[in-house]
Amino acid sequence: MKPLSGITILDFSRVLAGPFATQGLAELGATVLKVERPGRGDESRGWEPRLPAGESAYFFAFNRGKRSITLDLKSERGRGIARDLATKADVVVENFLPGTLDKMGLGYEALSAVNPRLIYVSNTGFGQEGPYRDRKGYDTIFQALSGIMHLTGHPDTPPAKAGIPVSDLASGLWTMIAVLTGLVGRGTTGRGSQVDVAMMDVQVSLLALAAARLFAYDEDPVRQGTQHPGRVPSAAFQCRDGRWLHLSASDQHWAPLCEVLGLTELAADPELAANAGRLRERERVLGALRAAFAQRPRAELADALRARDVPVGEVNSVREAIEDPNTVARGMVGHFDHPAEGRFPALRTPLRLDGYEDPEPAVPPRLGADTDAVLAGYLGLSEREIQALHEEKVI
Repeated sequence: MKPLSGITILDFSRVLAGPFATQGLAELGATVLKVERPGRGDESRGWEPRLPAGESAYFFAFNRGKRSITLDLKSERGRGIARDLATKADVVVENFLPGTLDKMGLGYEALSAVNPRLIYVSNTGFGQEGPYRDRKGYDTIFQALSGIMHLTGHPDTPPAKAGIPVSDLASGLWTMIAVLTGLVGRGTTGRGSQVDVAMMDVQVSLLALAAARLFAYDEDPVRQGTQHPGRVPSAAFQCRDGRWLHLSASDQHWAPLCEVLGLTELAADPELAANAGRLRERERVLGALRAAFAQRPRAELADALRARDVPVGEVNSVREAIEDPNTVARGMVGHFDHPAEGRFPALRTPLRLDGYEDPEPAVPPRLGADTDAVLAGYLGLSEREIQALHEEKVI
């Protein structure tokens, strides 16, 4: 048994943030009914990287474990079926512009009237209220507007986006939190609710530490590469073999760090024993560390520092991170067997639950593969009725 077994989610979301959330919920046991457009489906089904049989690895990354149904929401019959399915659901997740589903009779007010226990999560770019509510948004737009892009990169380089779609992914995680919070609240009150998840709000919330400097010092933080604004030494250093090692040291690590690196002069300077002094002498300290790191190969230096409990981490590529012994030992890479593409690797949902089945990578659905079964099982439609819907191109 999985912890969300028995929960049904009607998922109108597409592309990344919403699908990332509902994939995690599906692999934790929820039944996710992914509503897609007939013929085309979620647009990410056509996105790179493409696999030999034509499927999208992008779609695979965010849609495992769901049941795909096709519905033409532009037709009254299709919208009626969606409303009927909502009466059977615990949760709706959607990421349309505000008001779009209201016009279709599929907004929170309409659906909660027929299902008062419904948790309705709206994941939009700028929220249900505010001057930007009608703007479309994309991951890098949020990175730019929120200040994340301004903070990413080195001081002498232009702004840079993060190496992963951090805005979409963080919004997906908060969408999961919204669903789970809504369900817990319903368990207390017996009532459903609408949850407004604005992707821009999520990104601004990630500025917590940067905003703390602004609030405390009236200092607008700038790009610092791998350095930490308030702690020295915390940065990545290039080793003799050209590879990079990241160091994150506090006061208790300073003496053993200097000992391993042979920095006797720095170790003897009482002004550098505490972080405040090292902050004042940032360039002196980092210059000495750069020179010392450059004399040692990465693996040998990493082992020596870890032996003295100095926190360091190799700057890994994606391949190196996937193949890291800890990643392997934790079983973070699993597989699923797809009917067209065969056996394919996937990153596991990163939770382990005592007393429940652990989430395993499930198979992403073929477009519309579950339409007939869902309409029959949830709504009791007959084969003749379902065939008529196919002929009318409603499904």
